[in-house]
Amino acid sequence: MSPRPEPTNFRHNGWPLVMALSFAQMISWGTIYYGFALFVVPMEEALGWNRATLNGALSVGSLVGGFCAYPVGRLIDRHGGRLLMSVGSLVASLMFVAWSQVEEVWAFYALWIGLGATKAFTLYDPVFAVVTRLFPENFRRRITIITLLGGLASTIFVPLTAFFIHWLGWRDALLALAACNLLVCLPVHAFWLRDRVVSNPPAPVHVTPELPESRGPMQRALRHPAFWGLLVSFTAFNMMASSLTFHYFPLVAERGVPQALAVAIFAVIGPCQVLGRIALLALPPMNAAVIGRVVVTVFPFAVLLLLPSGGGAILLFGFTLFYGLANGCMTIVRGTAVPDLLWRQGYGAINGAIALPGSIAAAVGPTAAALLWETGDSYGPVLWAIFGLSLLAASAFWFAVSRREQ
Repeated sequence: MSPRPEPTNFRHNGWPLVMALSFAQMISWGTIYYGFALFVVPMEEALGWNRATLNGALSVGSLVGGFCAYPVGRLIDRHGGRLLMSVGSLVASLMFVAWSQVEEVWAFYALWIGLGATKAFTLYDPVFAVVTRLFPENFRRRITIITLLGGLASTIFVPLTAFFIHWLGWRDALLALAACNLLVCLPVHAFWLRDRVVSNPPAPVHVTPELPESRGPMQRALRHPAFWGLLVSFTAFNMMASSLTFHYFPLVAERGVPQALAVAIFAVIGPCQVLGRIALLALPPMNAAVIGRVVVTVFPFAVLLLLPSGGGAILLFGFTLFYGLANGCMTIVRGTAVPDLLWRQGYGAINGAIALPGSIAAAVGPTAAALLWETGDSYGPVLWAIFGLSLLAASAFWFAVSRREQ
């Protein structure tokens, strides 16, 4: 009889490790992703750079992270995530220190190239690959827990970063963020995380030979319709989500909604994301095919609530409620779709290949929406385009499920 596929050196089936990774994810997301917007205004005042210049560095970093996703995933498939995630946390710390000393635009863009790479090394995609690799028999619930705590990153780190900036000034606040990565995330990844594939029995002779993990599964995926369905679905979703996020406030301002009310309504999205993930924990375990078909169907319905030009606060609240619930669950679908609809082998490389066009779409989405707005001087055409993207994301996902690996 094969030994039970559970870690021999993790207490309580590895849950302490999962909780430590969850906490590290909250810090990584809170510092690398959510912190940027809070530094824009003080940097404008201190350095005299315009907002387009500052945000351009963020876009460059996002593109770099997208291009790093595939090679990082492939390396995790072959060697595990301990070294890569440790390097990511260390580089993030160094980049925050460099940011605290920045005086020139070229240096700011250079350090954001480094920070963009750390996204591919430390955020959800690599940790999903690590968890799927370590716990292949029960990775779904562990990924849900990780996203549940990761979903609190903005809730905790937006006010915390604002406090640091107010108390320390923006340069020393960046040193505080560097310390968070250096003192918490780096030890978790370097000293706690291990690369043992805990579900593999010790080399039974009857195991069917397989192609090399770094090549065979990826080549097989490129010929599989479900892979292309997932790629189209997540790419369309990323463009839709980034366009909605960055154009929400101009949209509601165009409709005469007071800014305080718009902010209050938008703030509902974060708690709804967490609520959606809690609901998944409370329900019986379900795979990505079941959860995903429901989630992707909710997005077009949510966007429909934005289409009426005279829509007031009630429709806006309805949009944020349904969008937030679905978006919280979508992160889990994004992390479990590859092993559920395709296979676990080569997860990191396959997931990274899917992430690349999605990252590009997320980077260009807001700009494309702005250009579309200019053609009609109205958000009507933008919303119809976003609605079309939501339908494309839903139909492509349903197609992927229909052609999934049996």
